[in-house]
Amino acid sequence: MKPVSTSLILITLLVELGVAAAFSSSLSRSSAFKRLLLLSHRTGKQSVALLAMIVTPLALGVWIRTRVPNFLAADISFDATILVGVLVGPLAAMGAGAVLALPAVLHGEFWALPVNLAVAAVAAAVARVSDVEDVWSFSPLIDLSIYRWVTRNLKRPQFDRQILLLVLITALQFATSQLSRLYPRRFFQLHSNSWLVELAICLCAPVVVGIPLKIWNQIRIAQKLEEQARLLLEARLDALQRQINPHFLFNTLNSITSLIRSKPELAREMIIKLANILRILLKEREAFVPFAEELSFTDDYLDIEVIRFGEKLHVVKEIAPDTLNVVVPSMLLQPLLENSIKHGLEPRISGGTVTLRSRLTPEGRLLIEVEDDGVGMDSSRPVAGNLARPGTGIGMKNVRERMEVLYGEAGEVEIESRPGRGTKVTLVMPVMDEGWERLGRAV
Repeated sequence: MKPVSTSLILITLLVELGVAAAFSSSLSRSSAFKRLLLLSHRTGKQSVALLAMIVTPLALGVWIRTRVPNFLAADISFDATILVGVLVGPLAAMGAGAVLALPAVLHGEFWALPVNLAVAAVAAAVARVSDVEDVWSFSPLIDLSIYRWVTRNLKRPQFDRQILLLVLITALQFATSQLSRLYPRRFFQLHSNSWLVELAICLCAPVVVGIPLKIWNQIRIAQKLEEQARLLLEARLDALQRQINPHFLFNTLNSITSLIRSKPELAREMIIKLANILRILLKEREAFVPFAEELSFTDDYLDIEVIRFGEKLHVVKEIAPDTLNVVVPSMLLQPLLENSIKHGLEPRISGGTVTLRSRLTPEGRLLIEVEDDGVGMDSSRPVAGNLARPGTGIGMKNVRERMEVLYGEAGEVEIESRPGRGTKVTLVMPVMDEGWERLGRAV
């Protein structure tokens, strides 16, 4: 094997950095790779799949290096073996090292296999005594890492696993470079007679290892933030759900109390309806349910209100059949209906009508309307940003907050009201008619 010129070595080191960045960035675009990489525990099959994604393109690079003269930067098998060792573990690292050594062994570089296995074992051993966060936060900015370590130790000397990993990678690179000097035909690594170039070779290795760690750690941080956002969303939805249940129960019990002495049979019937409702509420409900199920739930509530109001309350439903399988937030309609009855029709001596409509818009979104012909709202009172009428409190505010949490800008809530003519609340939301059980559990 001919000696490699200094200029070619320096160019190769620069290209190696680009290869490491391109390789890690390309893998980071794969959702399957991200999922496998960030699993806390992997099955054997998952580990093999992850190794295949990492090792296959790099093994091809080793083969290219053995076939194409002066294309040395394609071979970053040393750095990849260390990377797998610190991220996945010893067995995976040895498997990766063996696969990466195969093209070199076929080329007559017989030292490649034992060296890769030794490098894998050492890297995995260091990772085992290191904290996971130390490995993930390993930086390719060597000068900054050394500066921080020096400044920290000036105040109080302490052990730093990141510096240990930096020293380990540099030492292993130096050892393999010397082995390549002794057996140039049996093992390949860059080496130089110039100590400055040799230092550049040794310091380039931790940078090549650090680049993928830096890129993939950004994905890891983003996933953690998404998980925190999901948990926060779940907690907020749970709080809103817990908030609406006692509110609804309190108002229903008030209705029953008013009938116990005057109309005990009706009160008894209302209690049966309430028991049906409580049976549903006490079950673990999904965040989303089919619209047909939500309508079924509101039927018992409306039956209670019809019993209480008698002929003064009329309920009209104009439900498009193609909306029944669309999923909606659970417990969404009851607060709207309650608001219409309690604050729109109850103050009116003659009662009135509540109309519930649903249809799909030309844009393919679900539109739900709850309209009453009650007393309406005072037009002088601003409505924007607060869906609740004066005195309605929690119910309408709960609906608005859940729509905002679940749909963001994709959901719309509008109120139209005229004093003495009634009020209409319109909800517009995206259509989700498949996988609602999975979606409900996800949030």
